[in-house]
Amino acid sequence: MPLALLALAIGAFGIGTTEFVIMGLLPEVAGDFGVSIPTAGLLVTGYALGVVLGAPLMTVLGTKVSRKRMLMLLMGLFIAGNLLSAVAPVFAVMLIGRVVASLAHGAFFGIGSVVAADLVAPDRKAGAIAMMFTGLTVANVIGVPLGTLVGQHVGWRVTFGIVAALGVVGLAGIAKLVPEMPRPQGVHLRHELAAFRNAQVLLAMAMTVLGFGGVFAAITYIAPMMTHVAGFADGSVTWLLVLFGLGMVGGNLIGGKFADRALMPMLYASLGALAVVLALFTLTAHNKIAAAVTISLIGALGFATVPPLQKRVLDQAHGAPTLASAVNIGAFNLGNALSAWLGGLVIGAGLGYTAPNWVGAVLAAAALVLALLSAALERRDTARSTLVASGTPAEQRAAVRH
Repeated sequence: MPLALLALAIGAFGIGTTEFVIMGLLPEVAGDFGVSIPTAGLLVTGYALGVVLGAPLMTVLGTKVSRKRMLMLLMGLFIAGNLLSAVAPVFAVMLIGRVVASLAHGAFFGIGSVVAADLVAPDRKAGAIAMMFTGLTVANVIGVPLGTLVGQHVGWRVTFGIVAALGVVGLAGIAKLVPEMPRPQGVHLRHELAAFRNAQVLLAMAMTVLGFGGVFAAITYIAPMMTHVAGFADGSVTWLLVLFGLGMVGGNLIGGKFADRALMPMLYASLGALAVVLALFTLTAHNKIAAAVTISLIGALGFATVPPLQKRVLDQAHGAPTLASAVNIGAFNLGNALSAWLGGLVIGAGLGYTAPNWVGAVLAAAALVLALLSAALERRDTARSTLVASGTPAEQRAAVRH
């Protein structure tokens, strides 16, 4: 794998850290600014919404810029947002800093996926995308726990200062290692937007929303589920999340490896297994060892879908994949927000802390149904194209009509 992928992975590590570390530092931030925990939670919500809106916005703004330069500009935005959060004198300023940093998130992973895929041979594209996303998964194993530890003992401002420094390292790596890759000639914004008229692109994005949403339906409520149902101490939740992160790392690498060999079968296997494991989590959540194993499996199966889904979007939006790739990153965050809301609804309805697992299982199963539908439509279109190319004139006219 090219060294340029290391630079992209470092940037992804910083982005992954800043996205999730705030969840462990909400009490400290709320205390310093004198706001409630729910109000401090706007730092999470604001970031997620910023990713959803920023992914297409920043990609469109970068249509006239080379991909390398755009990646550097995005890392600069990420650094500025985290520095603003680190020195924020009031809560509103920190919220602005979080939103500024989030604007870089979707476009960085979207454009970075295109760059990573272009750096390698066609049969290694999913593996290259997975290598970049390894930075995001490793952030959940190393960056988030260490950032939380530093924030709790030294100060949350130091944590965001360190994250900004990681952005500087990522920026330097991109400047040094990523080759100049100008946009393909003749590709304009209207070409990028045309990808959204492709049903296969929309189906892949819907799979992203539902499939990864299934993961976050359960993981969003992992703390109350593990402390109230499994019987873990409050301090054990951090290490359970590390297990989740380790599963993410493994699943991401496996997904990238096998997606290059058989993309759709990889999606069938990972989404089907994810639905089953999430359903079983309603039972295994009552046993500490079984719950810990299940959490790791959810991380592995959930992130095993990421490289194939991202590559599916790139493949189907061929010729103009940048905007579609970035919007698909926003789709991951949209799935997170949707599933967290649905999980909260079933808990609020009195169905218990394990009820979100059923929500996740249904979402993952729905994503599997869409994958099967997508493959069936693709087979139909391939058969029709073959008939048009080789059939008799009458058969060709019939194929075109249908």
